Amino acid sequence: MDDGSFHVKPRKTRPVRVGHLFVGGGHPVTVQSMCTTDTRNLRATVDQIRRLEAAGCELIRVAVPDMEAVSNLGRIKRAISIPLAADIHFDWRLAVEAVRQGVDKVRINPGNIGEKDKVREVLKACRSAGVPIRIGVNAGSLKALQEHPRPRWTPSEWAARMVKEALDQVRVLERLDFREIIVSLKADDIGRTVLANTLFASKSDLPLHLGVTEAGSFLAGTVKSSVGIGLLLAKGIGDTVRVSLTEDPVMQVRAAYEILKSLGLRSYGPDLVSCPTCGRCQVNVGRIIHELEERIYSDRRLLKQAEGQKIAVMGCVVNGPGEARSADFGVAGGKGRGIWIEKGKQMKVIKEAEWVNEIIRKIRSSR
Repeated sequence: MDDGSFHVKPRKTRPVRVGHLFVGGGHPVTVQSMCTTDTRNLRATVDQIRRLEAAGCELIRVAVPDMEAVSNLGRIKRAISIPLAADIHFDWRLAVEAVRQGVDKVRINPGNIGEKDKVREVLKACRSAGVPIRIGVNAGSLKALQEHPRPRWTPSEWAARMVKEALDQVRVLERLDFREIIVSLKADDIGRTVLANTLFASKSDLPLHLGVTEAGSFLAGTVKSSVGIGLLLAKGIGDTVRVSLTEDPVMQVRAAYEILKSLGLRSYGPDLVSCPTCGRCQVNVGRIIHELEERIYSDRRLLKQAEGQKIAVMGCVVNGPGEARSADFGVAGGKGRGIWIEKGKQMKVIKEAEWVNEIIRKIRSSR
């Protein structure tokens, strides 16, 4: 029977272990981000990762440009609770040392890491430590662009070249008997990203890391990422997600979860229902909803307590009472006050200044 809900049937992929997580193999789609701090700044990096952990980030990646940065990885790893990935280019020695420092995943491009014997050294270190490798192919850094700096390829031609480069790099690793691989294929637009990942999914059972790269500012980037990542997830394609925004990475994590939540793939905090307001509204719904989100999403325990609850914050008597009655609890506004409703019943009238604290109190007492 069709219950009206959205159902996604994930494609079958091989599971790859990353620290205590599994990516692919039917496991829940994981949410990750990347630090914006200088990895050489230990305190700033650890502080940012802890903020990301509180927001629900499940895997964090840091840039590793040199040996000073790589020397901090062990201390970062010991100070955090989620798996740590090292993002490395050009110098194979950084990858080997990152593994020695205890990272849980290495992101490399075999094509720029050095000669075959250097790649073999990286694989030897990763295999010994049980560390997987992510092969990342970005449309803006394809090898073919060295010969065609301003190509006139169609989106399908771009996608085919991205997939070929990814498969070529996969084969390099597999010929050296290394199979703990995750792949990403990203472009800065929806078309090439969706086409490339769909084509790759038809050719390989490797798990896919999804994202629209360099998506942009918070609003534009979230819209672009939601459409691109959402189209793929709706097809069952994608095993881990990173939303790339020119924004605090905490917002990247929240955006990723909202995408997954909208498709029924993950639970994350409450379902906050709030009206856009109009000339009838006589309470500050915008201030209230922003304060609520800030308090809920910055407190890991409160976030977990609120999970799955539908909470209504409505500004007037037109749609407000109906929406609040349909929620687990909520408030429908009047003039500087509102009707508090639980499980469809009107319980009391509370002042606007009390709305946030009353909702937080209810979340804490309901679990």
